[in-house]
Amino acid sequence: MKKKAETATGNSQGIVRTLPLEEILSDRFARYSKYIIQERALPDARDGLKPVQRRILYAMQESGNTWDKPYHKSAKTVGNVIGNYHPHGDSSVYDAMVRLSQDWKMNFPLIDMQGNNGSIDDDPAAAMRYTEARLAPVTGMLLQDIDKDTVEWAPNFSDEKMEPTVLPARYPNLLTMGISGIAAGYATNIPPHNMTEILDGAIELARNPDSKKLYDIVQGPDFPTGGIVMGRDGIRSAFDTGRGRIIIRSKCDIVPGKTVDQIIVTEIPYEVVKSGLVKKIDDIRLNRKAEGILDVRDESDRNGLRIAIDLKKDAPAETILNYLYKNTDLQVSFSYNMIAIVNRRPVLLGLRQAILAFLDHRREVILRRSAFDLKKKQERAHIQEGLIKAISIMDEVIALIRGARDKADAKSRLMEHFAFTAAQAEAIVMMRLYRLSHMDITQLEQEYAQLESDIAELEKILAQPKELDRVLTTELREVRRKFPMPRKSQIVDEVESIVIDPMAMIPDEPAMLAVTRQAYVKRSSLRSYNASGTDLPGLKEGDEVLAAGELRTRDQLLVFTERGRAGIVPVWQLEESRWKDTGMHLSALLKTEPNEQVAAVFVLRQTVEHLQVVQVSAHGQIKRSDIADFTALKPGRLTVSMKLGDLDRLNSVVISRSPEDRLGLMSVQGLGLQYEVQEIPQSGLKTKGVRGLSLVPDDEIAAVHVLDQEPVVILAADGSLKRLKREELPVLRRPAKGQRMFKQVKSRGYTISDMDCLPVHESVELVSGSDHSTIRASEIPLMTAASTFSRHSASLEQGRFLERLQPLENGTWAADDKEGTVQPTLFDEG
Repeated sequence: MKKKAETATGNSQGIVRTLPLEEILSDRFARYSKYIIQERALPDARDGLKPVQRRILYAMQESGNTWDKPYHKSAKTVGNVIGNYHPHGDSSVYDAMVRLSQDWKMNFPLIDMQGNNGSIDDDPAAAMRYTEARLAPVTGMLLQDIDKDTVEWAPNFSDEKMEPTVLPARYPNLLTMGISGIAAGYATNIPPHNMTEILDGAIELARNPDSKKLYDIVQGPDFPTGGIVMGRDGIRSAFDTGRGRIIIRSKCDIVPGKTVDQIIVTEIPYEVVKSGLVKKIDDIRLNRKAEGILDVRDESDRNGLRIAIDLKKDAPAETILNYLYKNTDLQVSFSYNMIAIVNRRPVLLGLRQAILAFLDHRREVILRRSAFDLKKKQERAHIQEGLIKAISIMDEVIALIRGARDKADAKSRLMEHFAFTAAQAEAIVMMRLYRLSHMDITQLEQEYAQLESDIAELEKILAQPKELDRVLTTELREVRRKFPMPRKSQIVDEVESIVIDPMAMIPDEPAMLAVTRQAYVKRSSLRSYNASGTDLPGLKEGDEVLAAGELRTRDQLLVFTERGRAGIVPVWQLEESRWKDTGMHLSALLKTEPNEQVAAVFVLRQTVEHLQVVQVSAHGQIKRSDIADFTALKPGRLTVSMKLGDLDRLNSVVISRSPEDRLGLMSVQGLGLQYEVQEIPQSGLKTKGVRGLSLVPDDEIAAVHVLDQEPVVILAADGSLKRLKREELPVLRRPAKGQRMFKQVKSRGYTISDMDCLPVHESVELVSGSDHSTIRASEIPLMTAASTFSRHSASLEQGRFLERLQPLENGTWAADDKEGTVQPTLFDEG
């Protein structure tokens, strides 16, 4: 795009310049970004400090607030920093100052703070007017020799004072301290490392910059909170490229006890808030997400961190611990992003590059310090030469000084008569005659000899790189000796995978469960069920109970909807509620569509082979699928189990245990037949199926059941019943039309609601919405297909119809636990 020309107009006030907005924004943002990168958020690779941290440390040094002096009020230090060097808010300066004093965030805190400086529980520090602080001993290693012209200086914001642009830094603080920050377009995240290892690595690279031993010396990060660092590949990647990912795991021990076992946590990951971790574990206990946790306590004291997790009797301790690793901050990941300022530019550094940047800085510091010291010692040696010469002619010098008019005249005469330099003459005339006349020539000669030796040593450092590196490594060893550091974090080669048996985390308890036609599901305790005084759960108006009964919390529900979709719902995911409550809607777990109703529900306990799921639509389509197709479904989502035509719906779902099982089908108009399940082609999910029963116009499927040897009970919508032998149901080839199973009476238009096989000694419950009535099978006359219905005595309100049969066993809903897996009679089709 062509740049718009700059224009200017004059007026009495001056010149108004007109510039493109794009140019102004890009220029201003570039300035802002440069400032944020260089002056705020990123550390300097040489001393490892951000500007605010450097200014705090220098201001404390300048004011004499060092480790060997009394504490100063933090407010005084903050005021000094913002008044002289850092023109920003006092809270940001105090926050930075507090962090530099926290031993759970730094292996060697740079500030020694007296008073409340926060806690690992994320408690805030006391206000700056209450706390006191001074520099820590290790900070002296960062500031040492700053008064010897070792670093560059720059004017402060007001041009009234000078401040250092970097500290001399006798050790690689960037790597030992650990730091994070976010700038414009850049972010840095460098963990703390072991001081001893980093110093040894620096010594090795000072001798050989290409040394292959570096990664053997520096094992990895070393956090002040300890913990277990897993993944040497991630460490190696970070050391090579500056980026890498590691896992930090808490140090936990499973401790057997007389009454209860315990999980004892003694070390937690870096920058994890202990109180938040304890709360998260307690929330898991309260919500019973990890069954087996009895209690959790924070037992930390001045002797160290300790979190005690009491376990219930026989609780799977390893499984619970793995669950906590995966679902709490007992285990976290840490991503290296080692970006620091090098030559005033942000650079991604590996371990070697970071140490070499420090070594280059130290060499420059030592050279500048040596040049500074050399100049001072040469000046001192020059003075000593003059004093030694003056002593050799002491009488003449004293006489000359006494005869001079003033000091200037004496200085001039000394230079003229004895060839002293101006500096030597100045030193002589500034001394009292008594001191000059009593000076010890031997002492002067010894000091001069020492100065000559020092000068030679300094000149050697300045002239010979090997001597420079010798001094460098000697000073690194001195820091290592003064500040030894045992490793706190354990390094593990591989990231240990967390394997959790989800069933082991679920309490295996009995529960009452009910599912309604309108897709409401409820899980209640047996206590709530017994206290309710009724078998019927709470219902919304117009809804009906599709299935209800007792099961285990480790069971899973296989739910079919009338739109031909199926899904798995783990019982343990259902919220526990009172038996009289409505319960929760399945849409919260399966994402059902509005008004999508439930067609059938089954209970799954373990995978069983050779079971077949038969689905039948209202329009007579039928399909057979293997149970494995359904047990493989992922919980929490509905999958198409049968493709349906327009206006069709899934009517019935049954479970077949053998290909020789006989399947009975009945239409609303009373046309019925039976045939073997193996006549239905087996197909996968998302298929339409085949014709199962030829229906006449306006007819649809009423009921489908796997038949046994017991008589068949047929229920009409008006409450009429008939019972007939299974053989009365004609055996026909699919897809036959079927035969009418009752004699139609002109005065009564019978329509079929349901059928089921029922032993003569059992009872059946007739269900109409939320209304139930009971009749024994022996009370229903055994008839032939050619006969009409018998009239059941139960009265129905006008407009109500009986909808289905619910077999009863000993007065409760029947529970068929054959093979212990799929229980179609506990949760049967509607």
